[in-house]
Amino acid sequence: MRILHWHVHGSWTTAFVEGPHEYLLPVDAERGPDGRGRARTWDWPEHAREVPVERLRETDFDVVVLQRPEELALVEEWTGRRPGRDVPAVFVEHNAPHGAPGVPDSRHPLAERSDILLVHVTAFNELFWDNGRAPTCVVEHGVPDPGHRWTGEIARAATAINEPVRRGRTVGTDLLPPIAATSGLDVFGMQVDKLPRWPGLRVFEDLPQHRMHAELARRRVFVHPARWTSLGLSLIEAMMLGMPVVVLGAAEAAVSVPPEAGVVTTSRRTLVAATRDLVDDPELAAALGDAARGHALGRWGVKCFLADWEDVLARVTA
Repeated sequence: MRILHWHVHGSWTTAFVEGPHEYLLPVDAERGPDGRGRARTWDWPEHAREVPVERLRETDFDVVVLQRPEELALVEEWTGRRPGRDVPAVFVEHNAPHGAPGVPDSRHPLAERSDILLVHVTAFNELFWDNGRAPTCVVEHGVPDPGHRWTGEIARAATAINEPVRRGRTVGTDLLPPIAATSGLDVFGMQVDKLPRWPGLRVFEDLPQHRMHAELARRRVFVHPARWTSLGLSLIEAMMLGMPVVVLGAAEAAVSVPPEAGVVTTSRRTLVAATRDLVDDPELAAALGDAARGHALGRWGVKCFLADWEDVLARVTA
C-alpha cells in the first residue's frame, strides 16, 4: 500500500513508518511545515521516501493520512484528489481539545465530515472532542523501545517539557519550583533555557533524543506534571527506560500508570512528596521502574501500534 502523509510529528511518524507499506512524504526546497520530507534527526527506513511537491499530481497512492486541517486543501491542490471522496482518507488527531467556552464543547474541524475516519491517539481525546458526524476510533501511541537503561545514579528528579514558559500551567510549569526545591529537578526539552533559575533547578536545552534518553535514565525518577495534553510521549519513553514515574492525574495520564509503576495524583502536595520519597529510596525506585517498563512495552509497543494501524487502513480501503 502507498500512503501519502506529512512529516508533522517526528516521534509518531518514527513508529508509523516501521510498518510494511510505502510511505510518501511531500518535500519542497524550503523544507517548511508543508514540505519537510524525511526526518533529519530520526532514523527512518528507506520505504519512507520523499516525493517532491511538484510531482504529487502524477504520483499514485492508495490512502492519505491527514494530521492537520489544512492538509485537506493541500491534497486537493497538489494531487487533484479530494480526501474521503476521490481517495480514502483518515485524519489523525494528536491533540486534546482546546476550544471555548468549555473544553468538552470543542467541535472538531472534521465534525461535519462522515467520509473521513477520525483517529484519536487517546480514549480521553475521543471522549472530550465533539466529533459530530465523523466516524471515530482510537489508536494509542506506539513508541520504539529505547531499552532498559535506568541506573538512577543521580539522586534527582527529571522531566521533559518543550516550551515550558510559553505553555505555562498547561504543562505544569508552575509545579516545577517546589519539586526542584525539595528533590532537585533537571528539565529537558526545547526552550527550557527560558525558565527562571529556581533553587534546585537545572536545564538541558534541546538534546538529541538518544542523549536525552541516556541522561534521563541516570536520574532517579521521572515527573510528568502536565495538566492538559494528549498522553506525553516523554512519559512513555521514560517508563520504557525503566524509570519510576510521578504523574499528575489529568487527561489520559490519569489511567495510564498502574500503582506498581509509580504514583498518580491530583494533589500538589503528594506530587512533591512522592517525588522526594523516590529520590530518597533507590530500591523502591528500581522496583517501580521495572514494572513501569513492562507496562509500557505491553501497552505502547510498536508491534501493537502497527497492528492497530493495519486494521484502520484495511477498514478505509476496503
